[in-house]
Amino acid sequence: MLTLKRDKCAELISIPIDGQPPENLLSREWLLTNSRGGYSSSTIIGCNTRKYHGLLIGSLAPPVHRIMALSQCLEMLILNPQAAGSDGQNKKQVYNLTTFEFEGRIFPKSFNYIDKFRRYLGVHFDYKFPEVEITKSIYLHPESDVVVVVYDFTRLSGPLKFILRPFIGLRDFHTLQKSYAPLYSVDFSDGLLVRHNVPGSCELVLNAPKMKYVKDQCWWFDFLYRNEKQRGYEYTEDLWTPGFYNCVLDSPTQIIFHAGLYGPDDSKGDFRAKTDIKKIKQDLYKKQKSAMESVDTKDENLKELFLAADQFIVKRQTRDASETTIVAGFPWFADLGRDAFLSLPGLMLENGRYEEAKSLLSYFAQAVDKGMIPNRFDEHNHKLHFNSVDGSLWFINAAFQYLNKTADFRTFSQDFLPAIRWIVDSYNKGTRFGIHADKDGLITAGDENTQLTWMDAKYDGAAFTPRFGKAVEVNALWYSALRQLVDLYAARDKAAQKSYKSLADTVENSFRKVFWNESAGYLNDCIFPDGSVDAALRPNQIFAVSLAFSPLTDEQKKAVVNIIEEKLLTPFGLRTLDPSDKRYKGTCTGSQKERDQAYYQGTVWPYLIGPFVEGYLKVNHFSKRSKRNAAGFIQPLIRSLTQDGCVGNLSEIYDGDKPYHPRGCIAQAWNVAELIRAYRLVKS
Repeated sequence: MLTLKRDKCAELISIPIDGQPPENLLSREWLLTNSRGGYSSSTIIGCNTRKYHGLLIGSLAPPVHRIMALSQCLEMLILNPQAAGSDGQNKKQVYNLTTFEFEGRIFPKSFNYIDKFRRYLGVHFDYKFPEVEITKSIYLHPESDVVVVVYDFTRLSGPLKFILRPFIGLRDFHTLQKSYAPLYSVDFSDGLLVRHNVPGSCELVLNAPKMKYVKDQCWWFDFLYRNEKQRGYEYTEDLWTPGFYNCVLDSPTQIIFHAGLYGPDDSKGDFRAKTDIKKIKQDLYKKQKSAMESVDTKDENLKELFLAADQFIVKRQTRDASETTIVAGFPWFADLGRDAFLSLPGLMLENGRYEEAKSLLSYFAQAVDKGMIPNRFDEHNHKLHFNSVDGSLWFINAAFQYLNKTADFRTFSQDFLPAIRWIVDSYNKGTRFGIHADKDGLITAGDENTQLTWMDAKYDGAAFTPRFGKAVEVNALWYSALRQLVDLYAARDKAAQKSYKSLADTVENSFRKVFWNESAGYLNDCIFPDGSVDAALRPNQIFAVSLAFSPLTDEQKKAVVNIIEEKLLTPFGLRTLDPSDKRYKGTCTGSQKERDQAYYQGTVWPYLIGPFVEGYLKVNHFSKRSKRNAAGFIQPLIRSLTQDGCVGNLSEIYDGDKPYHPRGCIAQAWNVAELIRAYRLVKS
């Protein structure tokens, strides 16, 4: 494992590079994000291993329609550029700052000259060559799709020539580029403009004010992305370069290169203002300081968690304005309803970001249709997707948590309550996908062709975790929502209270009868419409303990927590299936089909540590001993935040088997959110 050093400031992380094997270095990544859903990302040695890596991935319709605009740059140092010996031999010394990977070859191996990688406001690479020392820093503008790369030459033993060649993508970030892509470049007064030779193309603006530009258009072929190869996708790409920048240096100095992505209707007039490095660093500092406003300055873990949380809070651009939303994960996820509502309490409410929470909830509430909250917005148009049975119930849970945290009854009653009542009424009487309350009051939904719960992996029409009918966590959410409405109307509307109480009482009795598996000593996972039972031991039942109201007896709650701790708990969250189950998959690797088979059949999901810790503390009455134990449960995830995978982030999933290798996307919102909640509960 790579060692890590942490400065007194939580936002500064330093990782020694010198002497580390390439395989270790290529497994560690970094990520910078902005408020548009754009980002910059690569490995800690700057070698791209994913098609999603790049110096600038911008969003044309924030936070979606993302474009991998600028992949990376070839950076070359030529020492003694004019030198030649009396014997006619070339005395030049050439070094590279860049590392690429091709089939069977990592070249050039510039990482051998990186002393350490650091993260502070941006990311920083400290190079030590025999004759020169350089710090390369990458900063992403917090509000715009603009990246600035700063080269600080701090020690030179003689003159050198610095060459910088940018490699262009300008492609959808899900795709790969081949050499027939229609690109061309146009010079203009403030830099170089690159665009596709098609109407309505987005445009990439490049500039290096202290360097001379030399036109030299060409293609470089077969860059290899090892992570895509491992995931069973196409994994090689051709990249186009319009030319290169160069300059000669003979003393310590600073060279700046910047790039900005613009949509066809965007103005580029403010590009120069957005590349002011001093202003960018000031803005980034203010943003980080704001993200930690409510944090105890002595709690370094919480600082790191809130900095991680800030990455996912972005603005969705609507026709008339922009609204706050939550990106489910980087690099490839957009904002998803279920993920947003699960993440909101930890990412926003725990840090006092109440206005942003209100904005998110209000925006989704306005989109309710047929008593359902959309679970996804289409990336390229305004179409709404309502492919979730639990997302609308998670909205209710988040809205009540907002009320409990803020006491803002005016906003709750005006903006959220009408949507909540519409959802409850529609779920009771019936809405899309056959969602309705059965005679026993429990919610049933879907059929063999649908995947409406969070365990929705499906490949070639085959569902690997079919959960249509009555799912345990859906009905735990349903019950808790009803009880919260009963409490809400206790002093406001006796008739409404009576109606909700009658339904809640029915659901409580039915829940115990239908889901409690007496012989197993835990809750059934799903009851199918034909009455058959899926009694697999899965983590979904933990929500019947952790939510605000539980339909279980104290003995049943204790039994659920105990069996989950014994069979499903790992250092990085809960397994999605008991290892003794014949369907269990201990590693999530291989082709798309193989990964989908494992996704919910044993793979560990870190976000589940939140409800587990909450349930564990509840059944143990929040005793000091239980808090000490719970602190032990979450410590590996706290450590993983800075020592595994992507620096300062938590991976989407981990293998169910040791050594619990991180997998999936490199930064997942609800993992950070629920770890924050668990940490706060332990510290309370």
